[in-house]
Amino acid sequence: MAYPGRGYPQTLPQFRGTGTVHQTPAQRQVFIQFVAAEYQAGRSLREVAALTDRTQMAVRRALTEADVPLRRPGAPRIRRAKGTGSLA
Repeated sequence: MAYPGRGYPQTLPQFRGTGTVHQTPAQRQVFIQFVAAEYQAGRSLREVAALTDRTQMAVRRALTEADVPLRRPGAPRIRRAKGTGSLA
């Protein structure tokens, strides 16, 4: 049995057609600010890339340019409560 595909958000209208090599400095700043805000709010690289019609690598470069630290890949670890064998 096949699993359903993961749904990704549609490209936002303000970013359609702006993923070219010839971006204006103003377009680049808007892109970098948007990417930084969305990533820090908890979206994944893949989700931000889908919203902005860019590759994950382009999003990663924008985050580096904005001095935003990248999270480790994968889901966050589940922490155990101290002194117990149960999950917190």
